[in-house]
Amino acid sequence: MSNPYSEHESSLPEQSANKPHEHYYVPDASIWPIVGAIALFLIALGAGATVGDLFNGQGPWILLTGVGLILFMLTGWFRDVIQESMGGLYSSQMDRSFRQGMSWFIFSEVMFFFAFFGALFYARMISVPWLGGAGNNEMTNLVLWPEFVAQWPLIKTPDGSETQAMGPIGLPLYNTMILLVSSVTVHIAHTALETNNRKRLTLFLLLTVLLGSLFVYLQGVEYIHAYQEMNLTLDSGVYGNTFFLLTGFHGLHVTLGTIMLFVVWCRILKGHFTPHQHFAFQAGAWYWHFVDVVWLCLFIFVYIL
Repeated sequence: MSNPYSEHESSLPEQSANKPHEHYYVPDASIWPIVGAIALFLIALGAGATVGDLFNGQGPWILLTGVGLILFMLTGWFRDVIQESMGGLYSSQMDRSFRQGMSWFIFSEVMFFFAFFGALFYARMISVPWLGGAGNNEMTNLVLWPEFVAQWPLIKTPDGSETQAMGPIGLPLYNTMILLVSSVTVHIAHTALETNNRKRLTLFLLLTVLLGSLFVYLQGVEYIHAYQEMNLTLDSGVYGNTFFLLTGFHGLHVTLGTIMLFVVWCRILKGHFTPHQHFAFQAGAWYWHFVDVVWLCLFIFVYIL
C-alpha cells in the first residue's frame, strides 16, 4: 500500500526551492533604549525635586538634563532608523513589525491616560461626596472636615487656601480648535502623500507642525496665567493635581508628536517616502490623531464638566 503522505512530502522541497525567502533585518545592539530610560528617570527625578524643592534647588537642572538627554536619544534613534530604512534593509515583514509595535505603543498610552481619568473620576464621584457626608458618612464630614463643601472643582483645600477653576472659554477653547484643525491638516497631508502631491504634502504637514507648536505655546501661557493670577498650582489640592497632571502629560505628548511630524517633514524635503512606502508618516499621523482624541476627552471632563 502506498504512503498517502509520500506525494505531499516529496513536493515540499521543490516548493521551498521555488518560493523566494523574504529577508528579515536584525539590527545590532543599540544604546538608545537605556539612554531613553536614564533620560526619563532624570525627568521624573528632576520634576519631583523641583516641585518638592529638594536637592538644594538643583531640581530644575536635573530636569533640563533629562530633557536634553531624551532629545539626544531621539536624534540618534531617528538617525539610525532612517539610515536603515533608506539603505533598503527593511522588508514587508519589518513593516508589519513596526505597525504592531506602534499599535501596542498607542494602546499603552491609552491605558496611561485611562489611569489618570480614572483617578479624576474617583476623586469627583467617590472621594468628594464621601468627605461631604454622602450615604452613611455624615460623621465623616463632621469629624474630618466640618466646613467641607462637596463640590467640583474643589477650590478650597483643608489648610484654607483657595484657588479658581480653569474654565473652558478662552485659551482651552482656542487650543481645542487648534488641535481639531491640525487633525484635518495632517489627514490632508496623508492624502496628498498617497496621491504623490508633494507640494500639498509639504505645505499641510508644515501647517500641522506649526499648529502643534502653537498649542504647546498657548498651554504654557495658560499655565503662567493659572500660577500668577488664579493661584491654581500643583499645591492646590486634588483639583490642581489632576488638572496639571492630565493637561501637562498631554502637553508632553503633543510636544513629542510635533517633534515626530517635524522629523517626517524634514525627510519629505529630502525626497523620502513614496505613496506605497511611508509608514513613518503613518505612525506620526496615528499618534497625532490619538493626542487629538485624548484632548477632546480632557477638554470635556477637566474644563467643562
